Amino acid sequence: MKRHCCRSACDQPAVATLTYVYADSMAVLGPLASEAEPGCYDLCAEHSKNLSAPRGWQVLRLTEPGYPAPEPDEDDLMALANAVREVGFSDFPEGASQSHPYGTDEHQTSDKGEVVELARRGHLRMIADASKITDRLG
Repeated sequence: MKRHCCRSACDQPAVATLTYVYADSMAVLGPLASEAEPGCYDLCAEHSKNLSAPRGWQVLRLTEPGYPAPEPDEDDLMALANAVREVGFSDFPEGASQSHPYGTDEHQTSDKGEVVELARRGHLRMIADASKITDRLG
């Protein structure tokens, strides 16, 4: 049996499945699931293309061959490129010292001490392997 879009008054064939991850405030839109499952919503091409999330939520669009990939947000790409340039072209970013080359308050280590945050711009972060940062200091 062919599955249809779950939106009312829409009889188009379903091409994507929408699920919600409430803990992460995220709506995940991916390829059509092999079986209909509770808590998942099948959407047609038009409704999946126009999907938006409530304020404070993010939409994660998963892709597969034959399913159009979303265009990257130019603002995010430019912010990431600028953050990489800022850290990559200088030995010690602004506000850093010889003892803390990436700033005192800017970097944080995970509980395992594996990752260090080098820079942050908006919601984007640049991270590095903590052992490589230690090697650079030593």
